Amino acid sequence: MLSLLHIENIAVIDRADISFDGGFNVLTGETGAGKSIVIDAIGAVLGGRTSRDLIRTGAKSARVTAVFRDLPALAWFDETGVGPDENGELLLERVIQGDGRNVCRVGGVPMLVGQLRELGLRLLNIHGQHDGQQLLDEDRHLDYLDSFGGTGERRAAFAAAYGRVKEIRGTLSALRMDDAEKARRIDTLEYQIDELEAAGLRPGEDEELSDRREILRNAERLTSSVEGAWAALTGGEDGDGALSLLMEAEGHLAAGGRHSAELRELAQAATRLRCDLDDLAERVRDARSAFDFYPGELDEVEARLDRLYRLEKKYGGTTGEMLDYLAKCKAELDAIQFSEERTARLEQELKTALERAAEEGKKLSGERRKAAGALSARIQAELTELDMPKVRFQVEFSPKDAPDGMDDTGMDTVRFLMSANVGEDLKPINRIASGGELSRIMLALKNVLAETEEVSTLIFDEVDAGVSGRAAAKVARKLFQVSRGRQVLCVTHLPQIAAMGDVHFSVEKGERDGRTYTEVTRLEREGRKEEIARLSGGAVTGAMLRGAEELLSAAEAYKAEKLR
Repeated sequence: MLSLLHIENIAVIDRADISFDGGFNVLTGETGAGKSIVIDAIGAVLGGRTSRDLIRTGAKSARVTAVFRDLPALAWFDETGVGPDENGELLLERVIQGDGRNVCRVGGVPMLVGQLRELGLRLLNIHGQHDGQQLLDEDRHLDYLDSFGGTGERRAAFAAAYGRVKEIRGTLSALRMDDAEKARRIDTLEYQIDELEAAGLRPGEDEELSDRREILRNAERLTSSVEGAWAALTGGEDGDGALSLLMEAEGHLAAGGRHSAELRELAQAATRLRCDLDDLAERVRDARSAFDFYPGELDEVEARLDRLYRLEKKYGGTTGEMLDYLAKCKAELDAIQFSEERTARLEQELKTALERAAEEGKKLSGERRKAAGALSARIQAELTELDMPKVRFQVEFSPKDAPDGMDDTGMDTVRFLMSANVGEDLKPINRIASGGELSRIMLALKNVLAETEEVSTLIFDEVDAGVSGRAAAKVARKLFQVSRGRQVLCVTHLPQIAAMGDVHFSVEKGERDGRTYTEVTRLEREGRKEEIARLSGGAVTGAMLRGAEELLSAAEAYKAEKLR
C-alpha cells in the first residue's frame, strides 16, 4: 500500500507530504484546488506520462517521492534485483527536469521510466472520471472480458496459431504472380545467376587481390629490400654475412669456454642468437619466393579487381555478399519454377493451419462464454448493491466479421448490453446508459476486475460523476467494502462518500506573497464535519453542520456493523 507521498514543485503544489493509511482514504476540495494534481503526482512517480509543463512556474525541476509497504512478493523484484528494504518499505522517486529529462530511482537504484511504469502497474491502479466513457467503446469490451476470465494464455495460443495462417498466406501471395510477371522474373534471375557464376567468385578473393595489387605496385622496392636483407644475413656471393660471422664468433667462444665458465655462458648466448638468425634467414628466403613476379601480373590483377568492382556495385559489397545473393537467386528461381508444387504444399499447410486456428479459437470462445456468465452475474450483484437492482446486464457474443471469421483477437465480437428499466429489451450500453449509470457500471466492473489483479492500492479520481442522493450512499458503501481488501484512495465531491472514509484529506488553494499555493491537510472529526457541510451546500450553516454530523454518524454506525 501507499504510505507516504512527497510532492515538490508540481503545478500549484510547492511542497506537500501526505501520509496515507490502509483502508478508505478520501480527498476533497473545491474545483481547481489541486486534488487531481495529487493523483497526477502519484501517476508520475509510478512511471506515467509527464511533461515539463507540470513543473511549478519558477522552479527548475519537480520531484515526487512515494513510499510503499506491506507489498507482496512481486516477480518484478526478482527480475530487477531491487525490492523492499529490511523494514519492508520500497522508496520510489522521480525527478522531472526543465529540459525534459527524467531521473527515476527505486530503492535508490537508477531505473528507466519504462521499468518504473512496469512496477507501477503492479503496485497501484488509477481509475479516472472518464473511465466510464471507455464502456461506450465496444472494442474494449472483449479486453474487459478476457481480463476477468484470465484467458491470456489461451488468447496467446490462438494468436500464435492464427499468426501461422497469415504467414502462409503471405508466402502464397508472393508465389501467385501472373505468367508475364513470372517470365520477367525468371529472365532476370537467370541473367544474374549466369553473370555471377561466370565470374567464378571465391570467398575473400577481393581482399586477397587487393593485397596482391599493393605488393605488385611496389615490386621493385620490395625486391630490393628483401635482396638486401638476404645479402646482409648470408653474405651472398661477395663476402661473409651476419650469419657466418656470428657462427665464427660462436666457435671462438666455444673454444675458450673449455677453460672459462664465463666464456661458456657467452658461447651459449651466441648459439641462441645464431638459431634466431637462422630462423630470420629462412623467413627472408620465403619472402623472396613470395615476391616472385611475372610480366603482366599487375595488369591481370587490376582487370580482375575491376570486374569484381562492377559486380559488387550490382550485387553486394564483397565477394561473400555476392555469393549469398547468388544463393538467394537460385533459391527464388527454384521456388518460381516449382511454384505449382510449392503452392499445392502451402495450400495444404494453410488448410491445416486454419483448422488449428479454428480449434484454438473455439477453445478461446468456450472459455470466454464461461467467463461471460460469471461476469454478468457478478456485475448484476454489484449493480444491485449500487442501487440499480432493476438493471439487467449481459455479455453478447456474435461471430467475428473478418476473413475466416477470425482476427488476432479470436473468433468473437463481444459487447455489453443492459436494460435500465423493467420491461425494456437489452440494448448496447452506448445507446441507453446515462452518465450516473456509466459511473456505477464502471465502478462495478473495476471492483470485479480488481479481484484478479495483484495490486494492493486502487485510486478512484472523481468516478462519482452523475451520481447523487441514495445512489451516492450506495456508491460510498461499495467503495468502503472494496477498501476492506485493498487500500482505496478516492477524490470526490460527494458528502456521502467523504463521510464514509476512514481518513479524510482536504485540498485547499490559497495565495501567499503573490503566488498560488495548494495545501493538503489531514482532517480530524470536527474538520471533517465542516468539510462535509461545505460539500453538501457550499455555505457552512448550522443546518449543514447538523446534516454533516448525521452523515458521519450514519457512516460510523455502518462501518462498525460491517467490521464486527
